[in-house]
Amino acid sequence: MNTIVDERAVLRHDADGTATLTLNRPRQFNALSEEMLEALAGEFDRLAEDASVRCVVIAAEGRAFCAGHDLKQMRANSDKAYYQALFARCGEVMQRIVNLPVPVIARVQGLATAAGCQLVATCDLAVAARSARFAVSGINVGLFCSTPAVALSRSVGRKRALEMLFTGEFINADQALEWGLVNRVADDTALDEALGELTSSICAKSAVALRIGKAMFQRQLQMPLSEAYDFAGEAMACNMLAEDVAEGIDAFIEKRHPHWRHR
Repeated sequence: MNTIVDERAVLRHDADGTATLTLNRPRQFNALSEEMLEALAGEFDRLAEDASVRCVVIAAEGRAFCAGHDLKQMRANSDKAYYQALFARCGEVMQRIVNLPVPVIARVQGLATAAGCQLVATCDLAVAARSARFAVSGINVGLFCSTPAVALSRSVGRKRALEMLFTGEFINADQALEWGLVNRVADDTALDEALGELTSSICAKSAVALRIGKAMFQRQLQMPLSEAYDFAGEAMACNMLAEDVAEGIDAFIEKRHPHWRHR
């Protein structure tokens, strides 16, 4: 009996408000080829318009989460213009994650290296298997991981990011948790259970609050302190006018579960 293999670079599955995008190049350790970057960009564009989605999970088939860029594909195109376009496209895809209106969670098993570690750092949240390992290892082949450094430095802090970038050494899941690269670590057999607890908690919240909150949080990071407080205050004032807030406060006072108006 022949097994049918799905050759799509990225698979999508929706359930209970969560959209799961699965990197589907397991034999290549889910390296971010041109085709995979294009597939991710298309999925993120569709997700941005999908009001039924409460959160997004980025998962991966096989033994690795993502081994970074496709080095064989890169070596086959030794032209500066090609490299400029490739890294620009990768940066655009990462920014699509930041700009998605709902939380994005990385589900990490196995290795997450170079641009794969960048992908984890870019996601809003991350849940890792205890056996997962993380590195920005371009330095080992003479290439400083400059684009991964952008996300990594915003996730784990300057000195920890530089240690990873200068040495190329791996950190384990518990160290990634301590450094702030991931939010939760679970035994390998309990990874999906831990992920489900997080997605269920998020999906139980008001869709309006989630979307206002993510947009506000990402924008205020780029502002001076006083400007950030002004912006946040305006966001809260607008949020207070939403029907869900009135329902949420009434439910709290009445000691019952809220019935959100916008599912």
